[in-house]
Amino acid sequence: MNIDGNSITVKKSQEDLYNFLIQLENFKVLMPENTEKFEVDGESFIFGLKGMPEIRLVMKEKTEFSNVTLGAASSKLPFTLAANIEAVSDSESKVQLKFESSFNPMMAMMVKKPLTNFINTLTENLEKL
Repeated sequence: MNIDGNSITVKKSQEDLYNFLIQLENFKVLMPENTEKFEVDGESFIFGLKGMPEIRLVMKEKTEFSNVTLGAASSKLPFTLAANIEAVSDSESKVQLKFESSFNPMMAMMVKKPLTNFINTLTENLEKL
């Protein structure tokens, strides 16, 4: 299952946005309002949304200034969340969030709508930076 967020323009340079996203504590400002838990632990963070199980994301890959990829800490539900960043100008960049998983069809059907809403919220909050 793949979910591609909207491609948006952020009022930060490509380098500044990349540096913002590799600092995991910054994800706290991108989280939805119904976030009940958010804790950074080294190269990972755990978050919990109201009524949902807690999820731990681990830094999987960093390509300087163009990509930051987080992945599930648990192999039970393998997925990645990537932010692909492109320069627009010295003070603006384009970013698109991409969620990829190998969920079985039943699981994918159950989580597609909440995950799409989650990706949209992260995208909207990135746009406000």
